[in-house]
Amino acid sequence: MQKTQNILPAKDRLWTRDYIFICLAAFLLSFSFFLLVPTLPFYLRDTFGIGQSMVGVVLSCYTIAVLCVRPFSGFIADSFPRKRVYMIAYTLFVASFFGYLTIASTLAIFITLRIFHGFAFGALTTTGNTLVIDIMPSSRRGEGLGYYGVMGNMAMAFGPMAGLFIISSGNYDMLFLSSIISGGLGLIFGSAVRVPRKAPAPQPNRAVSIDRFFLVEGIPASIAFFMLAIPYGMTSSYVALYAAQSGITSSSGLFFTVMALGLVSSRLNSGKRVDRGLVTQTIRAGIIVAMVGIVGEALLSTVAAWNVTVGYVLYFATALLIGYGYGTMFPAYNTLFINLAPNSRRATANATYLTGWDVGIGCGMLLGGWLSERSFALCYAVGAVLVVLALVWFVARVTPHFNKHKLR
Repeated sequence: MQKTQNILPAKDRLWTRDYIFICLAAFLLSFSFFLLVPTLPFYLRDTFGIGQSMVGVVLSCYTIAVLCVRPFSGFIADSFPRKRVYMIAYTLFVASFFGYLTIASTLAIFITLRIFHGFAFGALTTTGNTLVIDIMPSSRRGEGLGYYGVMGNMAMAFGPMAGLFIISSGNYDMLFLSSIISGGLGLIFGSAVRVPRKAPAPQPNRAVSIDRFFLVEGIPASIAFFMLAIPYGMTSSYVALYAAQSGITSSSGLFFTVMALGLVSSRLNSGKRVDRGLVTQTIRAGIIVAMVGIVGEALLSTVAAWNVTVGYVLYFATALLIGYGYGTMFPAYNTLFINLAPNSRRATANATYLTGWDVGIGCGMLLGGWLSERSFALCYAVGAVLVVLALVWFVARVTPHFNKHKLR
């Protein structure tokens, strides 16, 4: 009797066979994706001879496709067996890499494949985020989401470097083949995941209603998440250019490696806080840390002009703070949405969560491009203001709304 008290109950085990397999599937999915993130602009320039503005248009087709499919993928994953939806989306995702390798002979074909790829990615990530919740114990959900998110952060840390190394010899076929191999291995691991049966979501009698595709209870939280995503989109798109303009030219690409370290280290801790019931408190702490980092970005050019060495320190410190702040938020924010939804509508909750983020990232790219033509410092100052507004909105509106409407 004494021995059994020290053994974790089977229902509370996190690192099960199925959880390990879906984490590996997520890492390999993200790795195949991040191989292409920094390399596709080079591929488009060298293969089709297009300029930077057209490169941006082509790449944005993927983001638009992801945004379009998010709400519908949540509805589909709640209405049909989630594992089946996941496998179909994963297969189409890998098939897109094969299309780049074999049939993308013209720019029109490449754009068509890119849109198709975005549809598959949007459905796959929405369903994958839901499946991992289905197979983990609810008592360790925050911790489990934290580790699951680490898979994407690790891929973000190593995928771009691997992709740039592969194309250093100009061999784009090897780049796409590497993505096929990574995605194919992920598909194998994903197919081995066993998922408990879930009852289909009850559907309203109305032919069309917003609550079929969005979690209405999550809209206040989505507004805050949207505001937080805008400066993140600005950072991911323009921080390297900002660094170069500020005189930080050596090792500027390490910003994202340091940022990934912050994301990983914070996720490992924040998930455990969430499992202790500190959902809104964890999000609030993450917003404050990220806010300090983005204020540092706004000050970078001024500091670097005064002392470039101090500018380098500030540059990498902001990377760590932004990574740590957002990494603290992610598992807590995901849990917030899940706790607002019944189990049968988890995919819709995830779709609402991810849609707010995707729209904010897209707006951050557009707004950041317009503002940075005037001043990079202005760009990140606006980003800092948005984070402050998000914090005020989260404390004043989202927190009481969550406490009133949460189901668990």
